[in-house]
Amino acid sequence: MLKDLVTECRTYRRFYQDTPISEADLLELIDLARLTASTANSQALKFKISRTPEENALIFDTLGWAGALPDWDGPEEGERPSAYIVILCDLSLAKNKPIDDGIVAQTIMLGAVEKGYGGCMLGNVQRGQLAQALGIDPALYSVDLVLALGKPKEEVVIVPVKEDGDVHYYRDENQVHYVPKRALKDIII
Repeated sequence: MLKDLVTECRTYRRFYQDTPISEADLLELIDLARLTASTANSQALKFKISRTPEENALIFDTLGWAGALPDWDGPEEGERPSAYIVILCDLSLAKNKPIDDGIVAQTIMLGAVEKGYGGCMLGNVQRGQLAQALGIDPALYSVDLVLALGKPKEEVVIVPVKEDGDVHYYRDENQVHYVPKRALKDIII
C-alpha cells in the first residue's frame, strides 16, 4: 500500500555500509525516476551513480548531514551510505528544475524502501567541490541533489508535534531518531 511506503520512507542517516546496493537495483530506481512527470516534459535531469568505496568517499566529503543536530558531523566510517545517486540537470535542456528534482527524489526513495533500503535527500552539498571530484562539467550540468542510499542502521520514529509547535527532529540517548509531524487536522485550511 502506498501509505505504508510513504510512512516507511524516512530520512535515514546511518547505514550498514558493508551491505552493497547492486548496480541493477540503482538502475531500476533511476528507471522509476525516468517515468515521472517533468516540467514541460523537458526530461532534463540526469543521474550519476556511485557505489564504490573510493567514489563514495569523494561524495561524502562534500555533504552536510543534519542541520538540526549541530554536534553531529554525519555517519561514521562503517555507517555511511553504500551508494549515492547524484541528481544533475542537463543545462542544454533546461535550468532550475526544483520541482522535477523533488518528484524524482521522492520516487527514488519510495522505490528504495520497496527494495528494503533507505536514504537521505541531501541539498546541503558543496556543489563545486562535488562536480570537480566526480569530473562533472558545471557548464554542462548543475548538481541539484544527492541521494544517499543503503540498508538503514537506525530507527526513525514519527511522533506528534508537541504543544509548543517545535518540529525539529531529535535523537534520544539510544540514538533513536524522532521526527515530529503535524496532525492532519492542523494542516487542513
